[in-house]
Amino acid sequence: MRSVLRVRMGALAVAKEELAEACRLLGGRALTSALVAAEVPATCHPLSAENRLVIAPGLLSGTAAPCSGRISIGAKSPLTGTIKESNAGGTAAQAMGRLGLAAIVVEGKPKSEAPHLLFINKDGGRLSEAPELKGLGNYDTVKALHERFGEKVACITIGPAGEMRLAVASVAITDVDGRPTRHCGRGGLGAVMGSKGLKAIVLDTAGLPRAASANPEAFAAAAKRFAKHLATHPVTGQTLPMYGTNALANVINSAGAYPTRNFSAGTFEGVDAISGETERETILARNGNPRHPCHPGCTIGCSSIYPDKEGNFLSKGPEYETVWAHGANCGIADLDAIAHMDRADDDIGLDTIEMGATIAVAMEGGLLPFGDAAGALRLLEEVRSGTPLGRILGSGAAVTGKCFGVSRIPCVKGQAMPAYDPRAAKGIGVTYATSTMGADHTAGYAIAQNVLGVGGSVNPLKPDGQAGLSAALQQATAAIDSTGLCLFIAFCVLDVPDAGQAVVDMLNAHCGTAWTPDDYVGILGKATLRAERDFNRRAGFTAAADRLPDFMKSEALPPHNTVFDVSDSDLDGVHAGL
Repeated sequence: MRSVLRVRMGALAVAKEELAEACRLLGGRALTSALVAAEVPATCHPLSAENRLVIAPGLLSGTAAPCSGRISIGAKSPLTGTIKESNAGGTAAQAMGRLGLAAIVVEGKPKSEAPHLLFINKDGGRLSEAPELKGLGNYDTVKALHERFGEKVACITIGPAGEMRLAVASVAITDVDGRPTRHCGRGGLGAVMGSKGLKAIVLDTAGLPRAASANPEAFAAAAKRFAKHLATHPVTGQTLPMYGTNALANVINSAGAYPTRNFSAGTFEGVDAISGETERETILARNGNPRHPCHPGCTIGCSSIYPDKEGNFLSKGPEYETVWAHGANCGIADLDAIAHMDRADDDIGLDTIEMGATIAVAMEGGLLPFGDAAGALRLLEEVRSGTPLGRILGSGAAVTGKCFGVSRIPCVKGQAMPAYDPRAAKGIGVTYATSTMGADHTAGYAIAQNVLGVGGSVNPLKPDGQAGLSAALQQATAAIDSTGLCLFIAFCVLDVPDAGQAVVDMLNAHCGTAWTPDDYVGILGKATLRAERDFNRRAGFTAAADRLPDFMKSEALPPHNTVFDVSDSDLDGVHAGL
């Protein structure tokens, strides 16, 4: 039986409790959103004691299911004011699965200003003050934790941005090499963790086996089927393992949907210098590792290890979104500079998408010229130091745009758009507008059909069919986010019907359920979206918030010279089927 670890920061008390029967078959995003919706007053301030930080592995985490090591962290977002789930790889989800923890729920605030440490092992959890960690970056924090608890523990930490409660602050998760390179980046959940006075969580699984399944034989058979499908699909078995997520740079640039210099164009003349192909060549030339799993049990291996010019570890291979955000969006065509920015973001504890978008907005506002890589790195150090300018930048693109008098602010519900311009890929624009969590490509990845031709094809430049596409993808994505499976499995599931059936078969064999695929989407997908939308409604959000910024409806995007023209009525109907 999975349990909940309740962490009461006001009393500095930790207690295990049974998972409520209504939540017994929930995991990952379904569970974080259910608990936040039930326990957090929707109108509370996100940094108040009333907010909760909920950390939950997926239903399959802790098992041998391929690609099942993703973790969800949820709360009311300081960036958007909406409910929020942010997702990452790393070692924490598998560790929590082995520990039998369905969730860690952190509530209240401590009386002491000292940072606190939560240690969890098979005997339970304990809180202690950790003044020695105050102000440390994530790399030094994890180093100190490994020196104290050993190299094999999984760590969840925040950097200085989280301690300063900046709205762009991320939560770092250690990767398979013990480095803090995997981040729940979106929505500022590091600030919520910081507001709770919690600097770090250490998970020790010594002596614990994998999570037990209700039917081990059926589970093993379904997992084997699923692994074979992933290995033979061209995206999950070839493209992503070879070039990583940054394989998309040339593809999206060719589609005219690669946002450049703060969304003023859809193509970047320097794309070849920062493409996935060039990134792979650079890594190989420096004896780095071009294929690296983001979590234990990952069979795709779309991450990488990026060395500096001397061959020393610099950062994880910057992902597509990071390369774009600090690259094309800022007019920078220098992979080494981008890798240095990625390393700084990870250490300070910042969402790379939001920070890249913020710097681009600041560049448009005249703070720096587009293309100034050294200047961009200096701005990140302003954030680390907590200067007045750094705190403005650490509040995100929307706040920075207001401070610098910029009208082209590419945000929805206060959150910056990722690396696909919705005027040239209109399905993703529908997702940006109608997601429960602000502009978020992972909420319903319509690029699959708009550009990649995976799971069908919908013309990216026409409004027709985009709302229905996004609706179906948002429901399916919420379900995937609840299993602990990587979202990239969707490429295979969309094309191979038995891959989707294998996912349901793994869940049934592990959880003892008898779900159909429709049950799976309904219980983990549609119900999650209903809970999230109800929270947002109680928080004061209406249909008027489900819109893209006006400039996207009036400024034609080169090279296609298109605007975003999906109708408001289509946007309002996206979630009608819930």
